[in-house]
Amino acid sequence: MNVTHDMSVWSLVTGASVLVQLVMAGLLLASVLSWYYIFIKVFTFKRAVKQTDSFEKGFWSGGDLDELFQRAVNSRGGAGTLERIFESGFREFTRMRKQPAQSIGAAMDSTRRAMRATYQREMESLESHLSFLASVASVSPYVGLFGTVWGIMNSFRELANVAQATLGTVAPGIAEALIATAMGLFAAIPAVVAYNRFAGDLNRLATRFDSFMEEFSNILQRQS
Repeated sequence: MNVTHDMSVWSLVTGASVLVQLVMAGLLLASVLSWYYIFIKVFTFKRAVKQTDSFEKGFWSGGDLDELFQRAVNSRGGAGTLERIFESGFREFTRMRKQPAQSIGAAMDSTRRAMRATYQREMESLESHLSFLASVASVSPYVGLFGTVWGIMNSFRELANVAQATLGTVAPGIAEALIATAMGLFAAIPAVVAYNRFAGDLNRLATRFDSFMEEFSNILQRQS
């Protein structure tokens, strides 16, 4: 018997029971999807931070609000989250101020609601796929553990039909089962690290958006 070949990872995977192989395949698919979403979110948050920095620099440099609004309208496809929040708020404020018999309080309330609606849509877009990473991070270890328990149960059932149990008899079955746990951890660890990183980035951006909406509302109220 070629022990080295029999104890290779590929040999152990192919020699596992069908259920354990299905568990391994599911964990491998979850890991691949996790890394795909991780790369997407890395670029998404980098772009969001860059666009937010760029718009804040232009806004707080004292530029004309009408020019900033026209620029946001013209660059709608490439506008960042903060720029879209500004656009929706300024558009609503301008519309409300053109209506006769509209109080400043009503105009400001409508402006805040418009910005808040855009804020919610943008945050939902930034949060996309984070729930998947959270699910993979929390569930994968248990799925891998299930595959391990099932594989060990099969190994002990097979031992019942063996006259003399030796380490060589037990080791392959146990090793097959433990691969499922290793794959569960392999899928979960990057997912939980990435989720925590992205959740922190999201909270920081949300704080910046909230602060901007309050400060922008105060500027509009003073100008009116």
